[in-house]
Amino acid sequence: MTMRYRSTIAIGGAIALAACSTGGTSGEVKSASSAAPAKTEAPYPSTYKPYPGAPTALVGATVYDGAGGKIERGVVLLRDGKVVAVGDASLSTEGYTRIDGTGKFVTPGVIDIHSHLGDYPSPGVDAHSDGNEATDPTTPEVWAEHSVWPQDPGFTRALANGGVTSLQILPGSANLSGGRTVTLKNVPSRTVQGMKFPGAPHGLKMACGENPKRVYGGKGRMPSTRMGNFAVNRQTWADAKDYDGKKRDLAKETLKGVLDGEILVHNHCYRADEMALVLDMAKEFGYKVTAFHHAVEGYKIGDLLRENDVCSAIWADWYGFKMESYDGIPENGALLYQAGACVVIHSDDDNGIQRLNQEAAKAQAAGKRAGIAIPDAEVVRWFTLNAAKAMGIDRQTGSLEPGKMADVVLWNANPLSVYARPEKVWVDGALLFDANDPKRRPVSDFELGQPGEGDVK
Repeated sequence: MTMRYRSTIAIGGAIALAACSTGGTSGEVKSASSAAPAKTEAPYPSTYKPYPGAPTALVGATVYDGAGGKIERGVVLLRDGKVVAVGDASLSTEGYTRIDGTGKFVTPGVIDIHSHLGDYPSPGVDAHSDGNEATDPTTPEVWAEHSVWPQDPGFTRALANGGVTSLQILPGSANLSGGRTVTLKNVPSRTVQGMKFPGAPHGLKMACGENPKRVYGGKGRMPSTRMGNFAVNRQTWADAKDYDGKKRDLAKETLKGVLDGEILVHNHCYRADEMALVLDMAKEFGYKVTAFHHAVEGYKIGDLLRENDVCSAIWADWYGFKMESYDGIPENGALLYQAGACVVIHSDDDNGIQRLNQEAAKAQAAGKRAGIAIPDAEVVRWFTLNAAKAMGIDRQTGSLEPGKMADVVLWNANPLSVYARPEKVWVDGALLFDANDPKRRPVSDFELGQPGEGDVK
């Protein structure tokens, strides 16, 4: 894929906000995820601390809880960075600042499972192209977080325009094994450690198909074919199984983390036949594929993906930009849903991340035209809880449940409407964006702000 670029937050604003941040991290509640959490954060631990918030009650809005539930004229209570309760008008709001959501909609914070923000930031110049270590077909030793630039203005755009509160940053897809992913909270920070989602497991970005064979075959080396892709992968896994750790090898440490279930596999793969082969390779070497990314032919093997508990992180309708995307159809998500498989809407794009909700609506509409009716509350899951599950963070976020992080979006309209925009966005209960308050509309050092703001005439 051509790499897309993301944006982030003003360094000056980050310093100011960091000065008033509070300590503590989110606790865990019962999880539906089978993913094992990472055992350690070392040697680059998260220093993330939630920004301070106030006890808040959202009242009167239609609430989609992210887990398939819907409450008309609901109430959502937030306190100390957590969701306290979700229910109807009978919930007491005493001691909370009430926000009237009548005629509006509430969802969990939007989660993007596939982003390159910070690694391919704006301005999109060669000096900022840090997402692909395209010097060897297998580079599991590199970590995406070591390229993340926290000042990328795409982060604030994703927050303000898309309601994105958490996101996974992946290396690019030039390599069979491209390196470790990192999950971030979408908050202002001077450092990537200050954005790292506490306790989130790393992922390993892998890739099938055209990209690795084109990049390295074009250099006159293996792999130059799909069979070469699998041969290199299989030998890499075979070598990793023999790693005893006595002499430190950074690449094999990552691969061993996958084999031990600590690191999740996120595999860029388009064609159904290749996804089926990858699942066999995973069984051969004893690891699990957490999600196939792009998965434009996922609809052909929905039953196989369901049986192997593999999510498909997809676009709504991207098609035809290279040969392996020519069998992409807009009904992909609906057919996967009909097969009982896990659907996630992803971006892989600095603009697409700003409208994951509308991309999900497009996939829902394509299903409806094909006779597959999918409730709005289930579609919201595609850019909230399902993404969290595949990232191994669904115990902490992704749905509006007591004890989870208070990552919440108040929308001015049904989030599956083309007219929907975030009106307010909370991250861990802190109001970080408010469309009606210029002081709560953060911009980066590389942007001038909303029309009419700033000193530029």
